[in-house]
Amino acid sequence: MPDNEYEVVIAQFGTRQGHRSEVFLNYQLSGLPDGPIGMDYFVWVIRNAERTILVDTGFSVAGGANRRRTFVKDVPSIYEALGIDTDAEQTIIVTHAHYDHIGNLDLFPKAQIVIAQAEYDFWTSPMGGRQQFHHSVEDAEIDTLRAAYDEGRVRTFSGGEQFAPGIEIIELGGHTPGQSAVRVTTSEGDVLLASDAVHYYEEYEADLPFAFVADLPKMYEGFDRIRELMSSGVTHLVCGHDPDTLNRFTRVEHGPLAGIAATIGTSYGKAE
Repeated sequence: MPDNEYEVVIAQFGTRQGHRSEVFLNYQLSGLPDGPIGMDYFVWVIRNAERTILVDTGFSVAGGANRRRTFVKDVPSIYEALGIDTDAEQTIIVTHAHYDHIGNLDLFPKAQIVIAQAEYDFWTSPMGGRQQFHHSVEDAEIDTLRAAYDEGRVRTFSGGEQFAPGIEIIELGGHTPGQSAVRVTTSEGDVLLASDAVHYYEEYEADLPFAFVADLPKMYEGFDRIRELMSSGVTHLVCGHDPDTLNRFTRVEHGPLAGIAATIGTSYGKAE
């Protein structure tokens, strides 16, 4: 596998059931009927022979319990199945700082964390404590992020950056002030890990904004930017919470991640 080409692993760790009117903003304006909708929760791993990059770390036991979320597999055992030593030095890209994306940062005491400056600044400011925003975070987890920053383990960026050969981070905003996506080169074409810039494929395809948003025009602009990327080189879109996500890629059929993981690109390791 070339240095600038990777395997992407998508691993589901949680799930919940809700209603469409709960997850789409001003859903009544769509004219579509309300109904049940699932929401799945994922962590992502980018790896080749040269490097392994984690993208987000899911929700913690406490964060999930506080919101009545259901684990399909605990996050530490997912990392163990992928051969990732949480006590070793790791690199983690944080797409945004909501509870279901930074909930297990404390498992990685030596990790180098990469996050948009706007995202870090917002959640460590008084504004991040206002009710409309605060419901999406756990104070202890923001404290963990802040402590990592004070230890010199957090690196920030603005706008985006070429993170490594074949890996680009793109700041989009919208859902949160520094919401980011990650573009990855694989043997099956470029992949965009959209995270919560696009929760559902329907959200993107039908231009339906998600219910929780820091900046609505930025969210729409994010949709437009992703459409540009999809028409100019990106082959695969990986949404942040769509239950159909794993069905769109190569499902893992054997081992401890069977049924809850999928891969994109030539296999470097065994997602089992």
